Amino acid sequence: MNKRCVSLDVLRGLTVAMMIVVNNPGSWSHVFPPLRHAPWEGCTPCDLVFPFFLFCVGASMAFALAKYTSLTGQAVRKIIKRGCLLYLTGFALTAFPFYPEVSSMDPDLSFFRNYVEWLSGLRLVGVLARISMCYVLGSVLALWLKETKKIWCAIGVLSVLHVALLLLFAGPEGAFSLEGSFARRLDLFLLGDQHMYHGYTNSEGLHVAFDPEGLLGALTGTCTVLLGYLTGRMIREADSNAGLSDVVAKLYTFSALSLLGGLALSIWIPISKPLWSVSYVFYSGGWAMSVLAFCMYLIDVKGIVKPFFPFMALGMNALALYVLSGLLMKINWRYIGWDYTSIFGTGEGMSLLFALLYMLFHLAVAVLMYRKKIFIKL
Repeated sequence: MNKRCVSLDVLRGLTVAMMIVVNNPGSWSHVFPPLRHAPWEGCTPCDLVFPFFLFCVGASMAFALAKYTSLTGQAVRKIIKRGCLLYLTGFALTAFPFYPEVSSMDPDLSFFRNYVEWLSGLRLVGVLARISMCYVLGSVLALWLKETKKIWCAIGVLSVLHVALLLLFAGPEGAFSLEGSFARRLDLFLLGDQHMYHGYTNSEGLHVAFDPEGLLGALTGTCTVLLGYLTGRMIREADSNAGLSDVVAKLYTFSALSLLGGLALSIWIPISKPLWSVSYVFYSGGWAMSVLAFCMYLIDVKGIVKPFFPFMALGMNALALYVLSGLLMKINWRYIGWDYTSIFGTGEGMSLLFALLYMLFHLAVAVLMYRKKIFIKL
């Protein structure tokens, strides 16, 4: 199938729209409850957003890498270049506006020393860093292994390796706990406490360093990418609308098996987004396949495209609009200081309204970019 898979663009756009809503509630003190992440174990609707995006990355890879028949030097260079650009974009977004706030500087230190202190506290990983790592590893494995059975074996090996490392190097608090996980200890060793996320609290209510986009989770994050890749390859190889109908049927079957597999694994391995646990991979992957199958049936099989056009436009400029949403919010925090509560109030419903309006603004920008044929890619 040579034509573009519109449903994949739509799913990517829907995912980015949800990312904008989840990341920009206006005030973190008044978040609409369904848009809160599970504290550690479990899975809320917003816990599905990031794996959906990684799934879309993998599905898009099936089309982008189709011109390569093997893992050539040219392919590796292109993969690594794109992975580095993704990481640097994420780090630049974290560091923006690239200097510390004057109010936070120590007056007893020089500007240079203050700047070094600020750099030493920047977070080194994040959403785009996780995407870059999983994209590179997933692309290399997909081109190297080629065959579907071998790629499934790679998913199995990465999953077993992730669980084995968590169990073998667990702390006394437990293999799948916040403070006892090997994922945290690995990041502390390689990244350092000051370069990690500090949003999680332990049983005593104290904030501790744990990065939900840390290094170990890149193994299972790659599994999510490979699930998307195998799905994208099925779509690419479909030769007609009838073939797509068969893909839709297969996806519903695979999604059910993946969901059941994730729930079964959760008996022993908790579903946990911060750990990106194996059960979470298959549980979230099952939902991603199911939603993509639904979109494919409506859009690619039945031809109902018009209602989904804004999300298609957003999906075709997903990275640019995601970065823009982060930049605009940081500019407001740093330079403008506008408080949404001055208009919307402090209720959770008003917080949701602000997040939706902020998302709709970016949806409008995406449509304008599409109309002007502006497509920003890395």
